[in-house]
Amino acid sequence: MHTKRIIPCLDVRNGSVVKGVNFIGIKEIGDPVQLGEYYYKQGADELVFLDITATHEGRGIMEKVVERVAEKIFIPFTVGGGISSIDDIRRILRAGADKVSLNSAAVKNKNLISEGAAYFGSQCIVLAVDAKRRIDNSGWSVFVNGGRIDTGIDALEWIKEGVKLGAGEILLTSMDADGTKDGFDIELTKKVNDIINVPVIASGGCGSLGDFKDIFKDGRADAALAASLFHYGELTINEVKKYLKENNVAVRTI
Repeated sequence: MHTKRIIPCLDVRNGSVVKGVNFIGIKEIGDPVQLGEYYYKQGADELVFLDITATHEGRGIMEKVVERVAEKIFIPFTVGGGISSIDDIRRILRAGADKVSLNSAAVKNKNLISEGAAYFGSQCIVLAVDAKRRIDNSGWSVFVNGGRIDTGIDALEWIKEGVKLGAGEILLTSMDADGTKDGFDIELTKKVNDIINVPVIASGGCGSLGDFKDIFKDGRADAALAASLFHYGELTINEVKKYLKENNVAVRTI
């Protein structure tokens, strides 16, 4: 049976996790390796590390983080943020990541998707799309640069093209839902699922146990990503999986 995945997301800046976390037994709160290990032991199916370091020097730090994470964590993990060349992809995968997530760089240079897929395989290439509903309700636009710039590109068309170019998975963030805790964007996720045949990770808006069930049952997502909900201890991965199991959603349990 195809199980649904629960994926915590960690923002990393200069080698430290940005969102404040307060877990018992974690000595250095900002250490991505300890946090990653904590989630791995809790039963996370995968992890996403988003490098929000702005500088080039920071890239080397992220590689070191990836190497350390790969030694401790035995579930797939994805690294995104600032990956803009085949060389960047190679370095992150070589350091031990299973997948890379491409966002703004792929919009600027579509070849990055096709070349990345050709060199490393589609399974390594995740296309991250930040989508926001247009004011006239005519659909969704793609935003880049951390959600600051509206490209005017239609999100559904871009996702379709990205999959044709070789993306093996879509990380879909609804900018309308993000940070609201009012639930994932079910309509957007469903629309994306209808037009492609690769897995969709839903992101943005999760605020309760019920939101996980809804995005899997109604939104038909393959995976759900959450950050602050887990980081601030509002829910544990175990609680989410127990609830999903009780509501007939297939999940991997440890």
